[in-house]
Amino acid sequence: MPSRFKIDHDSLTDNDRERQVEFTAEIAGDDRDFAVKYAVLTELSGDEPENDALELFERFSDELVDVCIDVAARNTSDLVVITEDDLE
Repeated sequence: MPSRFKIDHDSLTDNDRERQVEFTAEIAGDDRDFAVKYAVLTELSGDEPENDALELFERFSDELVDVCIDVAARNTSDLVVITEDDLE
């Protein structure tokens, strides 16, 4: 499944004002914009992001890819926002 989803690592941005990591990814041949809320990173890591949101994102990217694919499949908006409710 991850072969269908490719993160553009150059697009990774820590938007600390919105408390989310933003990026563009190619999914099934289309570019989509994503935002992963800090609460998701906290849930996965057990630690609140403090100047290390991008590092936490990279550390848990394998788990996040599956979540992003699932949420993108049911969300057609311009920005796919991943929240802690999207975690299984």
